[in-house]
Amino acid sequence: MCGVAAGYEVEEQLRAAGASRVAGIDEVGRGAWAGPVVVCAAVTDLTPPPELPRGKRAPVRLTDSKLLSAAHRAAFAEVLPGWLSCWALGEASPREIDELGMTAALRKAAVRALEALPERPDTVIVDGAHDFLGAPWRVRTEVKADQRSVTVAAASVLAKVHRDRYMAELPGAEEYGFAESAGYPSPVHQAALERIGPGEHHRLSWSYLDDLPRWRHLKVHRDPLAGEGQLSLL
Repeated sequence: MCGVAAGYEVEEQLRAAGASRVAGIDEVGRGAWAGPVVVCAAVTDLTPPPELPRGKRAPVRLTDSKLLSAAHRAAFAEVLPGWLSCWALGEASPREIDELGMTAALRKAAVRALEALPERPDTVIVDGAHDFLGAPWRVRTEVKADQRSVTVAAASVLAKVHRDRYMAELPGAEEYGFAESAGYPSPVHQAALERIGPGEHHRLSWSYLDDLPRWRHLKVHRDPLAGEGQLSLL
């Protein structure tokens, strides 16, 4: 486990600039071939985040979910909901991703998460350099925010644990290897696609279908001249 631990550097800068309610958001599932893209929005009261005790060893501290083991992510997912001031999940389905494209679908999932919070945040911390949220939300983009911001780190853990569990429980999850891959490319997933083709939870506009001659006819294409959300089956 990496020693990097998230802090309140970004939140404190925003509070000093006048923000009274700061939310951190993070997504999971952007590059998967199957399943939804999931966004978690989290708000804290700036108290120290929970840590996971490890006997005589230093405790495990909250950070980017990708830097935590699956067991530590699951343990944090048990304690974070009771510690956070509030949090919420939003998602965009595979069909919405196919219809809208990833950027618009990601924004839809993020807005759903933010609007599910009991109070609207006045500033949102987004991990990365790209503001996919946009107006009317006030956004602060931060590269590696999931390692520097407690709220974003908490959101990253809750989003990943939720999506991983969801993917593992889908019909056909065992055949496609979703419990291990969560819908991302893997040898088991790729072999199943070649053998039985995509299922109802696969993204049919994704380029992986170009490499599956038997199933290539299922690929859907957005017509840029027909407006957002218009699909054609080629």
